[in-house]
Amino acid sequence: MIKIGLSVVAATVLLVTRAWSADNSGVDQAPQTDVDVVIELGLGGIIQPEYEGSKDYEIWPWPVIGFGYLAIPGLFAIGSPEAQAGGFAIGPSFNYTSDRDVSDDPDLSGLDDVDATFEAGLRASYEWTNAEVWGEARYAFGGADGVVGEFGVNAVARPTPELELKLGPFATVASADYMDSYFGVSARESANTGFRVDAFDPGGGFKSVGIRGLARYEFRPTWFLNAKASYSKLVGDAADSPIVKFGSEDQFAFGLSISKRFSFDLF
Repeated sequence: MIKIGLSVVAATVLLVTRAWSADNSGVDQAPQTDVDVVIELGLGGIIQPEYEGSKDYEIWPWPVIGFGYLAIPGLFAIGSPEAQAGGFAIGPSFNYTSDRDVSDDPDLSGLDDVDATFEAGLRASYEWTNAEVWGEARYAFGGADGVVGEFGVNAVARPTPELELKLGPFATVASADYMDSYFGVSARESANTGFRVDAFDPGGGFKSVGIRGLARYEFRPTWFLNAKASYSKLVGDAADSPIVKFGSEDQFAFGLSISKRFSFDLF
């Protein structure tokens, strides 16, 4: 089943197109000597499971929102105004899980629907020449409430100055509230299924482990093509959920996007 958020895609494509046109307007712009904020914005598409533990897949927009530098004169500066590899970095982290509509899956008949879940938080990383450690913490709201964490390590390669490749293992954890929304089955829901699905009360903890690859290519100054692919396996209480028995412990994702880095002098 494939569903695409066309309005979001169209709005971001318009933004990217206008930025591209400005870059190619033929008007020489004065170089920026004082930069206070550097951000990266873009959009693409990602193929991912319909919901946590699903065996079916869909396509959704993949927004790119990156933070490179913030300086408050006289107070502090975070990051670097120039694009560079290595060192400590901190920025926003977002994730989206689409709704679980049991009418689309007869195996889940009798269970409750789960609305779409949005996650927002922070990502921090430290990168050396050929390695990176990173972690993310996000608050989930919507269909599932709670806290979600993700952390991992990457091997890093740069075959050319324009191309960056990363590959490494990762793990995710989630609070009990989040786990209950996607993997829990209440006594009432179990009764609604005619006890075909057993009641299940998952706890918080590790949710999945996997491996992810990232590729990033600067095809022209400040413009990037981004690709990512991942495989993860549900573990712990998530894997033991009777809901996942109707779906799959194995979860795949693949995404492509285009993005642009913007620099602003605000102060």
